[in-house]
Amino acid sequence: MTIRDEALRAIAAGDHPDPFSVLGMHEEGADLVVRAFLPDARSVEVISASGDSLGELEPMHPEGLFAGPVSIPERVPYRLRVMWGDEMVELEDPYRFPSLMGEMDLHLFGEGNHHRLYEKLGAHISEVDGIRGTAFAVWAPNARRVSVVGDFNGWDGRRHAMRKHPGGVWEIFVPGVGDGAVYKFEIRGYEGNILPLKADPFGLRAEKLPGTASVVHDPTRYEWNDAEWMERRVEKNALDAPIAIYEVHLGSWRRNEDDSYYTYRQLTEELVPYVAEMGYTHVEFLPPTEYPFDGSWGYQPLGLFAPTSRFGTPDDFKALIDAFHQAGIAVVIDWVPAHFPEDAHGLGLFDGTHLYEHADPRQGRHPDWGTLVFNYGRPEVRNYLTANALFWCREYHVDGLRVDAVASMLYLDYSREEGQWVANERGGNENLEAIAFLQRTNELVYEHAPGATTIAEESTAWPMVSRPTYMGGLGFGFKWNMGWMHDSLQYMQEGPIHRVYHHDRLTFSLVYAFNENFVLPLSHDEVVHGKGSLIDKMPGDEWQKFANLRAYYGFTYAHPGKSLLFMGGELAQSREWNHDAQLEWSLLDNQNNAGVQHLIRDLNALYKATPALYEVDSEPEGFEWIVGGDRENSVVSFLRRAKNPEDFVVVACNFTPAVREDYRIGVPTGGRYEEILNTDHTRYGGSGVGDAGVEAQETPVHEKSHSLALTLPPLATIVLKPSAISGQQSA
Repeated sequence: MTIRDEALRAIAAGDHPDPFSVLGMHEEGADLVVRAFLPDARSVEVISASGDSLGELEPMHPEGLFAGPVSIPERVPYRLRVMWGDEMVELEDPYRFPSLMGEMDLHLFGEGNHHRLYEKLGAHISEVDGIRGTAFAVWAPNARRVSVVGDFNGWDGRRHAMRKHPGGVWEIFVPGVGDGAVYKFEIRGYEGNILPLKADPFGLRAEKLPGTASVVHDPTRYEWNDAEWMERRVEKNALDAPIAIYEVHLGSWRRNEDDSYYTYRQLTEELVPYVAEMGYTHVEFLPPTEYPFDGSWGYQPLGLFAPTSRFGTPDDFKALIDAFHQAGIAVVIDWVPAHFPEDAHGLGLFDGTHLYEHADPRQGRHPDWGTLVFNYGRPEVRNYLTANALFWCREYHVDGLRVDAVASMLYLDYSREEGQWVANERGGNENLEAIAFLQRTNELVYEHAPGATTIAEESTAWPMVSRPTYMGGLGFGFKWNMGWMHDSLQYMQEGPIHRVYHHDRLTFSLVYAFNENFVLPLSHDEVVHGKGSLIDKMPGDEWQKFANLRAYYGFTYAHPGKSLLFMGGELAQSREWNHDAQLEWSLLDNQNNAGVQHLIRDLNALYKATPALYEVDSEPEGFEWIVGGDRENSVVSFLRRAKNPEDFVVVACNFTPAVREDYRIGVPTGGRYEEILNTDHTRYGGSGVGDAGVEAQETPVHEKSHSLALTLPPLATIVLKPSAISGQQSA
């Protein structure tokens, strides 16, 4: 058996590691020879670009391998004229086209620094030598052979075996394949076994479920209309900007009458005006990237570069983001670089080895979620994730990434018992590779996506999460204040008579409120898995439940930090969130529920109009206690100040159902104080107790020169402002 015979047999069996060395046009002595693998073809003829015959190819193997000399003195573009049965087809030979992968691309990827990697790996509609097609590229360094398969080749992995580059990138240009083509990668492992077909890790579009293939997509077709927004979005994410976030699960905000999902286009028509009417500054989507299991809500993604096909196309999703921008609303998406599921078509054992994940289960498997953990120590894996972060901010104009499960990334022993984890090189439990990855990702987002921000869901006391990397911080723009969320909700769940014993839960957050740039999240995690809805957590009869919730919302907006509320919270939804059903919109027929929605709308408006509530969120100069220790009456009162310290508001919260008459608090100036918010107002469903305005008296108290004698409504938060400041702002 000659070497040529062995190579031809390997081509026919789909087991040749370098098909470009055999197929296509090659010099053999003084001749040019063309070889083509076309299973089931009856005959193959080589023709020139003008259609002239250059030679018939002879069958070399019964599986469909043809070869023969061509009557031309030098290489020229050519085509193949193929007889399949009684049908004659002319087609381009993919093995005549050069590589489209540059050496610099491979070098940057190998060191983990290719910031536009998504433009090289994956599937990209291209034109080569005047021929339209799609360039496919995938990283599989330990594979013996990789092919792209799809409807265009009968899912036959022998037809389009790919070229391998140093570092393990495989690529091929397939003429004639265009937008909408469905494809996967067929990978033969290093031991010779064919793996389950793999979706494209860089696929820009996913097949509609239950399909699991990738789809060729042209990302250049969509024309954006948000240029003005993109130029100014840095102002929307600034530390001194008002940020009120509406957190949304796209599949259950609203549904059609037949219970089918709203599409991205329907959400554009209904969700965008709703969020704008409610006065939110930001909207946050639970992970919109493709995921296989509905019950994961997107937190187990298997298509980090593709918006989920559940609701429409990538262009439809762009239109939704575009519409939010035109309505003046920033878009944040939940981003999940911590782990991924083991579905056979996904990243697990991608080339037959532990490529994206750690081989050691003590590092590579998450014990809580049954998922695989990314190997942040591998440059190519880091590059996959950092390029993905930049992709969403650049290509989809996303304004922020809320990074999920950061704590699980930072600690090697997260949710692991002794003996179930591996210490770092210093003997500690910090994941040094994940720390470096997070720092670098944040640096890249702020450098290459001007105006975008990052937000960490981090539930521990890890220091300097939202501090710059040059200071030793992780580099996030903001951090979710999980401690505040848990403490304040536990306080609110206590009956008013018992709150005297739990007062510290209400006030402790101010001990550390300025250590980070905090977001105060009342998120989806607090209204699932048997925890009940927010209104359900509140104690007392129906009136007290609603009053408690209104008081809590008022306290939240007045507390230092940006705010976030999960959808349904503004409706005082009675049942906990169910991802398989829409929100209980019919509750708005109830006066109390409608009152809560009215309150949230007014809170957002007041918040945006009152610099004292947002300008100095992350510095102690923006907050001052008036009454912090009145546990007997369950009352707290404080000042919030703007950058101009003379611009301030007074906040008082009464967390008992008793009206507090003549409750005196100190204030820094005299004059009249107007009530600008009262959560007990009748328009919200309250009892209407309170003061429309009150005159400050020259009675020193709480180390202040003046004081107010207030009537504190039951289970309510009130906000007052000196008339002089109100008048200046009105003018």
